[in-house]
Amino acid sequence: MRPPRHLYVSVALVSRSALVALLAAVALAPVIAQQKQPPATANQGATAAAPSPTPNTASTSGATNSLTSGAPVATPVAAAANASTVVGTPVADGEQVIVNADLVLLNVTLTDVYNRYVTGLNKDAFTVFDDKEPQQITFFSDEDVPISLGVIFDVSGSMSGDKIQKAREALRHFIDTSHNNDEYFLIGFNSRAQLLMDKTRDSDAMLDKLTFVQTKGQTALYDACYLGVERVSHGVHPKRALLVISDGQDNNSRYTFSELRKMLKETDVLIYGIGIEGGGGSELDVAGEAILDELASVSGGKAFFPKSAAEMNEIFERIAIELRHQYSIGYKPSNFTNDGRWHRIKVKVTPPRGLPHLFVRSKDGYYATLNPR
Repeated sequence: MRPPRHLYVSVALVSRSALVALLAAVALAPVIAQQKQPPATANQGATAAAPSPTPNTASTSGATNSLTSGAPVATPVAAAANASTVVGTPVADGEQVIVNADLVLLNVTLTDVYNRYVTGLNKDAFTVFDDKEPQQITFFSDEDVPISLGVIFDVSGSMSGDKIQKAREALRHFIDTSHNNDEYFLIGFNSRAQLLMDKTRDSDAMLDKLTFVQTKGQTALYDACYLGVERVSHGVHPKRALLVISDGQDNNSRYTFSELRKMLKETDVLIYGIGIEGGGGSELDVAGEAILDELASVSGGKAFFPKSAAEMNEIFERIAIELRHQYSIGYKPSNFTNDGRWHRIKVKVTPPRGLPHLFVRSKDGYYATLNPR
């Protein structure tokens, strides 16, 4: 706040003491104004709310985040050129977000030939290639951190009967295996997508919400995924994922498969798809499985298709374990150019002596852009 350049005072008769007091107040005005002005902070302007998705509009990825409470978090996003400031932004529960705008961060899942998760490797075991050029890893962590999770639940007519109850019980297994501080968003979809519960850690309340839901209508799967990405982008935790539970293909969305796929390539949200098979008018055929597979793969996640309730419970638990045992790997791209071009990423691992061949799964690229999503 600037002090006023001119101060006009109109008086009729004033005493000597009153005049002295008035002149003193004018002299102190700049000091008082400076004291009232709030101090500048290092993180002003460092964060921005993610915009709601719109069709045929290219979203962008940019500044990356991680928790500083001893547990860095990976979010695979595009790098930002000429920006290397690291600043702290306070968030809920005393946590703090670190924004480092020139890092590309990846969630990396590592398994062996028996599909078991492999943890405990150090940075030297990994090599990252950006457009086939090896990069220097500047950030590495395998900490178990909480996530912001969107549960995308199909409540269309084909989910009637015991299918929704079996899926609900499997979701309970997922929650029991997850991090205690995970944050949940519940989105139900049939002919349209609807936010049923926003930003909660009360997993029991979320499960109870699914007890009374009515199954009817068609399947707006793509719209629900769009809404899920938008909601988790406003979550507390920088690591974000969607758990998509459906028994059919999309047949009523405003967005197309191509639009959703492109948006997923521009965000840092992992997708895990669970295709629920069975009778009752299910449309989950080969084409439906391919859709869930592609959406999960492009995000760095995975799709599963359980054949029984027991297998479904096991798969939900496995996804929860995977989210807690991922590596966070970050690097600053060499020769970065802000041209919006797609950069392909390849992560390779050299296992220590005595270990068999290991399999790596992560997001396969990013768009080079300055604008954060």
